[in-house]
Amino acid sequence: MRYGSGVKEAEDAMDDVELLNMAADLARQAGAVILAIRARGFDQSVKADASPVTEADHAAEALIVEGLRRLTPEIPVVAEEEIANGHIAHATPQFWLVDPLDGTKEFAALRDDFAVNIGLIRDGRAVLGVVGAPAMGDLYGGIVGVGAWKRTAAGERKISARRVPEAGLDVIASRAHANDERMSAFLAGRKINSMLNVGSARKFCRVAEGGADLYPRFGRTMEWDTGAPQAVLEAAGGAVRVAETGEMLRYGKAGWDNPHFICTGLV
Repeated sequence: MRYGSGVKEAEDAMDDVELLNMAADLARQAGAVILAIRARGFDQSVKADASPVTEADHAAEALIVEGLRRLTPEIPVVAEEEIANGHIAHATPQFWLVDPLDGTKEFAALRDDFAVNIGLIRDGRAVLGVVGAPAMGDLYGGIVGVGAWKRTAAGERKISARRVPEAGLDVIASRAHANDERMSAFLAGRKINSMLNVGSARKFCRVAEGGADLYPRFGRTMEWDTGAPQAVLEAAGGAVRVAETGEMLRYGKAGWDNPHFICTGLV
């Protein structure tokens, strides 16, 4: 998809198109590295926070971070595995957020619900991002205020969130929190058509492409888990809001932790 020509011709929008295309290429390359490691086998270890990490996480992050720092040296990079290894990063007016392998548990279990997330933050807002789903052969991208797309083997198409159908909400949730009592309480009294459990940032993308209507998240997430997919969802017309306040989910928070949030399609 070529942005511009009647959508947004401003110089900063064209710059963002170039940044998005660059991030998309890096996500594609990282996805190929991840699949190659999965094909030959890999070891798994545990980080200080008890979350799993594999060779694929480190290899994908090295590729992405090197590319971002080489191609956009003026934009700082905040990356999950660097932070886990003790790198001290601070929020700046503009920075990249990288989760090289979102859904490591899914990857280690040999499921396909894992993703590559590269998002750009400006003044606390997710403004553009790409989410690669290498095992699915899918790549999502978007610029907030401009639009979102999905690339598959069949080509590229524009995607958009949908309004809730008369049949009721199609709700999406993570496998790890499928039976969370907070989810049940939140959904009480709502007309539910279906419930689906999906791993990684693909949950945001399902809402962004109109395949689901609601993704409530009451478990812990970090900013690199959500920056890129939030940009894709908001570019597609959806929203990501803090569960307790209804405010837009923002970035650069102390410790990089997110509050609980709710993803919705068109309202």
